[in-house]
Amino acid sequence: MGVGKSTVGALLSERLGCRFRDTDEDIVTEQGRTIADIFVEEGESAFRALEKQAVRRALAGHDGVLALGGGSILDEDTRALLAGQPVVYLSMDVEEAVQRTGLNAARPLLAVNPRRQWRELMDARRPLYAGVASAVVATDGRTPEEVTRAVLDALELKEA
Repeated sequence: MGVGKSTVGALLSERLGCRFRDTDEDIVTEQGRTIADIFVEEGESAFRALEKQAVRRALAGHDGVLALGGGSILDEDTRALLAGQPVVYLSMDVEEAVQRTGLNAARPLLAVNPRRQWRELMDARRPLYAGVASAVVATDGRTPEEVTRAVLDALELKEA
């Protein structure tokens, strides 16, 4: 959350001369409501089912840069689909997360005691992210342009 997936993804697609797609945006467009609203109205499990479908469709039909929601790797089938793909895990620590997002109530999984919840989420997710990642790029203290350059370097990709 707030690591810069969409921002860096859009910059990468520009630099590589390809299309960009964000599965969170796919869900919002398809559902006609925010992710926070889906969480509140239907719960996390309903959102995760929508997310799984969105990721599956995007991986099957998109050939550019793809940003996945932070919880998409919780699903074992999704992790299997990502195997062998060039996947970059953008990492950051809790202090950076506070600076970037304020860990505000608009993020449903962080509604109560955001710092503790963020740490717990990351403790659970970090091994899953690392397990599917071809590269890990730290975003702490870096501009989106610096992160984009680091991703290109980590994946050994050339700009278009």
